[in-house]
Amino acid sequence: MRIAIVYDSRTGTTKAAAEMMAELATSEGHQCSAVSVTDAKPGDVSSADAVCVGSWTEGLFFILQHATKATIEFIDTLTLDGKPAAVFCTYKTSPGKMLPKMAEAMTDRGAQVTGQFKARGRKVPEGFASWVDSLD
Repeated sequence: MRIAIVYDSRTGTTKAAAEMMAELATSEGHQCSAVSVTDAKPGDVSSADAVCVGSWTEGLFFILQHATKATIEFIDTLTLDGKPAAVFCTYKTSPGKMLPKMAEAMTDRGAQVTGQFKARGRKVPEGFASWVDSLD
């Protein structure tokens, strides 16, 4: 299965998490790439069998958390037609309601969002491995 992981990273934390996620998916036998929102091509991402989009958490400590503008603008370019999808974020204090909002944006593009993951720091978010297993 071809899995596209797209991320927005300001300090490298979200990029590192996305790259580790791609390595995990590849080790499970999938074709997987991790590409930044600035380098990803919407057509290539939309043609993948499954899509995962991530962002670092913008906001004020415990309030107004949200995905970056670049992340949401990229999601808005996708055509996902019922494909399995997931969203993830990296955060320092709290992701707030960021993940459900990202999931809603993906659903609006036609995705079947079956995973929402968060990670504090540069690591594979808890639950991501199970999501990859569910794609088989």
